[in-house]
Formats: sequence, structure tokens, C-alpha cells
Amino acid sequence: MCMKINLEEIPIRDIGKGYLNKDEEGVVGYNGKLNIRPKYQREWIYSDPQKNAVIDTIMHNLPLNAMYWAKNKDGTYEVLDGQQRTISFCEYFYGNFCVGHKYFHNLDDKEKEKFLDYELTIYICEGNDKDKLDWFRTINTGCVKLTDQELRNAIYTGTWLTNAKRYFSKTKCPAYGLANNYMNGTPIRQEYLETVLEWAANKDDVDSIETYMAKKQHNKDAVELWEYFKNVIDWVKKVFTTYRKEMKGLDWGVWYNLYGNDDFNPTEMEEEVKRLMTDDDVTSRKGIYEYLLTKNERKLSIREFSETIKRQVFESQNGVCIKCDKKFDDYDEMEADHITPWSEGGTTTKDNCQLLCKKCNRTKSNK
Repeated sequence: MCMKINLEEIPIRDIGKGYLNKDEEGVVGYNGKLNIRPKYQREWIYSDPQKNAVIDTIMHNLPLNAMYWAKNKDGTYEVLDGQQRTISFCEYFYGNFCVGHKYFHNLDDKEKEKFLDYELTIYICEGNDKDKLDWFRTINTGCVKLTDQELRNAIYTGTWLTNAKRYFSKTKCPAYGLANNYMNGTPIRQEYLETVLEWAANKDDVDSIETYMAKKQHNKDAVELWEYFKNVIDWVKKVFTTYRKEMKGLDWGVWYNLYGNDDFNPTEMEEEVKRLMTDDDVTSRKGIYEYLLTKNERKLSIREFSETIKRQVFESQNGVCIKCDKKFDDYDEMEADHITPWSEGGTTTKDNCQLLCKKCNRTKSNK
């Protein structure tokens, strides 16, 4: 890595000149010479307390952490580190939020000048594109790291990604309005986008999100991805008609890819969900939905017989396996088994427990 670094002190009034936040089209300042949110940067994610702390620090003339810019060959700059702070003081300067019930225009002239004259410590680095991304990763090691999807976005930027982010990457984006109850994470940290890309890659039998994004990078829009996502959520709501909190964050897209054309009876599915939600033997409530689609009982994590029950049944059987009549000295050498299988209504109670030797129990399980 070959780089040149200069240290400069630049006042807020200069950085704020020509500030323009065009959302997906970018954020610029410093008379149009500073790209505040380059393609490898995340969205503005500061909370109210965080952005307020930036303004309080400036107004009390306390030092903000040093920022890093990269200088381009054409004389323009990109923010490597400090985007969140830069947008915070620019948004405040342009009256887009208040601190302590005061907007910038509510300050007296002396306070305004103090704010605008505040000098920021800027390290300006010069190098090629690879150097810039490497510096960015190094600088951000001690900060809130980029997510995997934010890094993918830096690599596969283009018209398709810009359109996809409008659907999946904004605080109140269409995907949030449609499926917030079914999704983990937040749109702004790219977690919605990452999830739907994982589902779509699975649908297309593509080996990774990266491969999927590479194939779509130069498409004119992401309408196909949005339509697919709507189909997934529509299917979920039709098959499981009553929403429960256990439905949040499940692998709905992958299941839609596998079972979306199967004929499920919504009424029967709802009755089964109700029954399983109140079954004390079911210890994984979230697993109920995958079980109903696959009939794989492992997804329910059925409650095991307690050690007390196993000991009691061992003593009542005199240590003899019910199947092969072989006697054992220790109940740890045997395994508890439902006499009436759980799937046929059998409960995990002493009256429905028998001990089998490990060989007999596994032979029985494989039938």
C-alpha cells in the first residue's frame, strides 16, 4: 500500500457549502468537491442521541475524532471515515433537525459563528481505488464495521442495486411496510436486502449472493426481485393465516422455493399451529412452521424424558430392554422411548415411557 497523507484543519462553514443530500444519488459538500457517501459507505444510521452528541461536542468546542478523506486524481475528495458525523452537522446546519428544541436558525449570531468556525481535523490520503477501500476497512476496524451486505453493495454498485435498495434498504421502504413482522434486522443496515438476495439466489440455484448480484448488476431495475419478495410474503400469509411472533425471521423464501406450489389447506394449518403451540412437549415454537411444511419432527425439539422418569422406568423394568430382553446394570446404557409415538398423540410422561437398549431404540427409529 503506497499512500501519501496530509493533515488539514477545515472549518464546518467550508464543508457545509453546497451540501446536498440526494439520497440514493449521493451526498456531497465542500462546494461539490466532497463525496460524503461513496459507494463503499453505509446509509446515514446515526440515532437522535448520536447526532445530538455531535452537535453538543461542536457547540462546547470539544474535539471530534479525526476524519479521513481520500483525494481523487481530479482534485475531488471522498469521505473514508466520518460520514455519520459530517452528515450530522450538515443536516443540523441546514435546519433538518434540532438539538435541545433549537434549530440552527434559532441560535444567536455568536453561536452560529462559533458553530461554522469549528475546525475539523482531516487526514487526506492519496492513492488508487484499491488503496481507498483498504484504508476504509483499516480505519473502520475500531468503529461500527460494515456488514457483509454493505461490502457487497460497494462491489456490485449500479442501476440494479440502486433500484433494489429503494425497495429494501430504507427506513420505511416498501419491504418494511409489507413484511416487517416477518423479517429480522433493519432495512438501513441492508439486512432485508441480504435476506431476500439469499432467498432469490436459492430460487435460481445460484451458489452465493455475490454470484447473484454479479449476474444482475447491470440490469435496469430490480422489479423482478421485488415481485418475487411480494410472492413469498403473499404465500406465507395465505398458508398461515394468523400472525404470531414466532413467525418473525424464519426462512420463508427458501420454503416458498420448495413448497410454494404445494396444496396446503390454510384452515387445517391454523388448527395444527394452535394445537402445537399449546403442546407442552414442543420446545421449539418457531420450529412449528417448518414442521408443518416438512413433517420433520426434529424441527419441534420434542421434550425429552427427564432423568427422574428414566430412573423410575429403569427400576420398574429391572434394567431389562423391552425389545430384546437383555439386562443392563445402568440406565445410562439405555434410551427412553415413547410407547405411543408423539406423532400419534403420545405424551412425554412416565406412563408412556419405556426403556430400550441403544441398539433396539435406533433400529426402531430407523423403521
